[in-house]
Amino acid sequence: MLVVEELTKRFGANTAVDAVSFTVDQPMMIGIIGRSGAGKSTFLRMMNRLTEASSGMLAFEGRDVLGLSGRARRAWQSDCAMIFQQFNLVPRMDVVSNVLHGTLGRRSTLATLFNLFPREDIHRAIDILDRLGIAEHGPKRAEALSGGQQQRVAIARALMQDPKIILADEPIASLDPMNAQTVMEALRRIHEEDGRMVIANLHTLDTARRYCDRVIGMRDGRIVFDGTPEQLTTGVARDIYGAGADFSEEATSTEIRDHAARTHTASMAAPA
Repeated sequence: MLVVEELTKRFGANTAVDAVSFTVDQPMMIGIIGRSGAGKSTFLRMMNRLTEASSGMLAFEGRDVLGLSGRARRAWQSDCAMIFQQFNLVPRMDVVSNVLHGTLGRRSTLATLFNLFPREDIHRAIDILDRLGIAEHGPKRAEALSGGQQQRVAIARALMQDPKIILADEPIASLDPMNAQTVMEALRRIHEEDGRMVIANLHTLDTARRYCDRVIGMRDGRIVFDGTPEQLTTGVARDIYGAGADFSEEATSTEIRDHAARTHTASMAAPA
């Protein structure tokens, strides 16, 4: 389905993504991990054509993604929906309208200008919100929702595009553990129930192991690990993050039980 060969992005003398190659032959949920500056976000932006590649090849279902332009490029961006860490919603706009913005790529300029949406699209947007457990918030302004709820609105907007691939760039980085779990479970259900490929940049190992079928580790722009969650040992993680023997996964955990235990331990240790 997806073939990436020697994909490279240079910014002047700096190589952000360095000859990345891998193949995905069926819909999977893939986690990309690595420290800040490893090239994860740049890679996703090249996939979605938000950033132009310097060299290499990227093909999906036989389509040369890097060679697309004009209408074909916009069609690819509908097929390859992007979810961002900061949600990228219109804060003062109601939730349903934010979700309907996922259809902008296939609507006329006039309809976009006057915010005119077909009734069937409105019903579909509400159905998607209901699927994600936030339909009751449809009439509210997006800014009135919690961070986790806003990220689910962003996921709903992506689903309005009916994409074949969902790219999620650090989708839980700004969320508390409970909301992070809700968002990751939503992405996992979308993969399993819809058969969509999901590629998510993640900053915690436990999240990658728990939700992903395959994990890719990046360091200094290159892939240094590509395997199953079971193969992602602490030793492998040290290599991905360039860390020493003092590397601790606990410090990056988003697992709710672990988080609660750490909070309890800290409160018990605090002076009266």
